[in-house]
Amino acid sequence: MKRIFVPTVSGSDWQRLLGKPKLHWKMGRSAMSAAACWEENEPKLPGEITNVLEASGDKSLTSLELLAAIPEWEVDLPGGTRPSQTDILAITRNKLGLVILGVEAKVDEPFGPTLGEKKTNPSAGQLERITYLERKLGCASPLEDRIRYQLLHRTVSAILTARSFHAGIAVMLVHSFSPDSRWREDFEAFAVAVGGKHLTDDLYEIELSEGPRLIIGWCKGAEKYLSVELPSAI
Repeated sequence: MKRIFVPTVSGSDWQRLLGKPKLHWKMGRSAMSAAACWEENEPKLPGEITNVLEASGDKSLTSLELLAAIPEWEVDLPGGTRPSQTDILAITRNKLGLVILGVEAKVDEPFGPTLGEKKTNPSAGQLERITYLERKLGCASPLEDRIRYQLLHRTVSAILTARSFHAGIAVMLVHSFSPDSRWREDFEAFAVAVGGKHLTDDLYEIELSEGPRLIIGWCKGAEKYLSVELPSAI
């Protein structure tokens, strides 16, 4: 991924960054809904994200200023041939310092294969990558097969990005536009499996052996963005 970025003109500019631009750019799906939401709220964080973080009462997570939001942020990981691609990287700060938000947008799309499925006939380097992710999350033993693989690499991507920016806090946040919060049970299972401790009903903190602080959470997006249609840019 190139490390030179240009500002967007509209939400349609997000389309070309998708892994499958024509397939994934549809009204009512996560890519278009997230683009519409973030563009409308710019230059601030979406209000629902601010509310979820501030509900913790943690001063490190309050009054966050959005410095930059980068769609489809890629982070290289050991093993395999493809980087982890975070839907939105938000670089934020308050008086206490930088906070990195790795945001995974969802509507009714699942979190992809489970660890058990990834370990069945694994591709070259796949087992190496899973072991690496578990180690970065402080797991003393392999996680259960039912845990969703995508949640591991998106969370570790947030950790690694926070370290690159010398940020004190990394947050992996699921931004769900699903009316019934579909797949939240998979997120909760992951949070419990990695030893998450409740900050609120929507936020967990995970203790790591070395910084940054790690927080994962679930945020319910505004359903109005499901009916926003952005023109194709390709």
